[in-house]
Amino acid sequence: MDSFLGCFKSSKTIYDFTVKDFRRNDVSLSVFRGKVLMVVNVASYCGLTEINYKELNELYAKHKNQGFEILAFPCNQFLEQEPGSSEEIHKFACTKFKAEFPIFRKIEVNGKNADPLYKYLKNQKGRIFRAIDWNFAKFLVNKQGKVVERYAHTIAPHKIEKDIIKLLHS
Repeated sequence: MDSFLGCFKSSKTIYDFTVKDFRRNDVSLSVFRGKVLMVVNVASYCGLTEINYKELNELYAKHKNQGFEILAFPCNQFLEQEPGSSEEIHKFACTKFKAEFPIFRKIEVNGKNADPLYKYLKNQKGRIFRAIDWNFAKFLVNKQGKVVERYAHTIAPHKIEKDIIKLLHS
């Protein structure tokens, strides 16, 4: 069984992926090499939107100068709570919530059209084939580009701060 599961694990890091920004320009995640990353699927019209953006902004402001980045990926797969275009979503998040961290193009996080980055993220930490269950699921990535933890949408960003600090100082 271990050899079977091993075929789904990867020696890749998050730095091996290229994603699209909200304008559809390629962004190599290698530009974030050496930083602690939180990767999160976001939505504009979810009951969790306001508190998550507020706490994400607070974490980002507090730790960005220490090497912390938040990478936000809009997703419309959960009750169509992210219906706009990538440009509209970016404008909304930056205007209404004053988001300063990168907000990438809208993607799918589950199913056959799931973005390769999210396929990789979900396959780490022994959660093979486990779907993202809702908006604002979070992955924490260390400075070496390896996924170290996955947090459910029910875990508020501020509750992850101690783990972020630990990684920033390692």
